Amino acid sequence: MIRLHGTAIFWEGRGILLRGAPGSGKSDLALRCLDHGAVLVADDQVEILAREGALLARPPAALAGRLEVRGIGLCAVPHRAETGLDLLVDLVAREAVARLPEPARERICGIELPLWRLAPFEASAPAKLRRLALGGPDAPA
Repeated sequence: MIRLHGTAIFWEGRGILLRGAPGSGKSDLALRCLDHGAVLVADDQVEILAREGALLARPPAALAGRLEVRGIGLCAVPHRAETGLDLLVDLVAREAVARLPEPARERICGIELPLWRLAPFEASAPAKLRRLALGGPDAPA
């Protein structure tokens, strides 16, 4: 088991790990996705385990069901105790996002996952993340 700095959500049947520097918008993007049907798994710290050829994400017990909302504080939200992990999304500045990105992958605990980069504060960020959860650029909306 490893612990990573990030936020994990479950949306459209997929586990998504949002990564980025402190203040990069992980919790903010998760909050906006929760308003559209996503469910929180973990915020700030995510425990990652490899089990039977798949990755699982879960919150540390002390942070379960808590989302840090800047300007409000730690908020209680519905959450999942655990989810399979299907996507990695690095949150970066708008200028660092390619218009037409090449497919990328990253290995965690020996298991490869698709890796995408998004600008979290764009108004379209939740819609883009949902499209990735649905299967990527060619998925029906």
